[in-house]
Amino acid sequence: MGGTMVLYIVQIVLGLLVRRQRIDRDASKRVWFRHWHFWAGIAMLGLILLLLAIGIVGTLGHFGSLGHSWHLPAGLTVVGLALASAITGSRIHSDRPKSRIIHLSINGALAISLLLVLASGWTVVQKYLP
Repeated sequence: MGGTMVLYIVQIVLGLLVRRQRIDRDASKRVWFRHWHFWAGIAMLGLILLLLAIGIVGTLGHFGSLGHSWHLPAGLTVVGLALASAITGSRIHSDRPKSRIIHLSINGALAISLLLVLASGWTVVQKYLP
């Protein structure tokens, strides 16, 4: 989860740099920042899906069923928002100015959801400790 939070912060910084370079019209830096923003997003999405798989397998192995806390719905919300963020991010173009606003709105909801998963995850970890 810590890696996901770090990548989310990296995404924010890179997104701001892409936006800043877009305003300054420095195309060479903008391409570089966009490139890394894209790959950091792919890495974050992959890590979120890996954490989902680990959580499901671990919970099923330990308890035999899912849904023992509100961590699962919060985690599924993060997965859905991360996928939506990736889709809307890939649609950003000068011909579609609203797509950036939608992407940023989804990312705001993703930040809140990540904090909820972080908070609920602590309760889940306590169940596994002796």
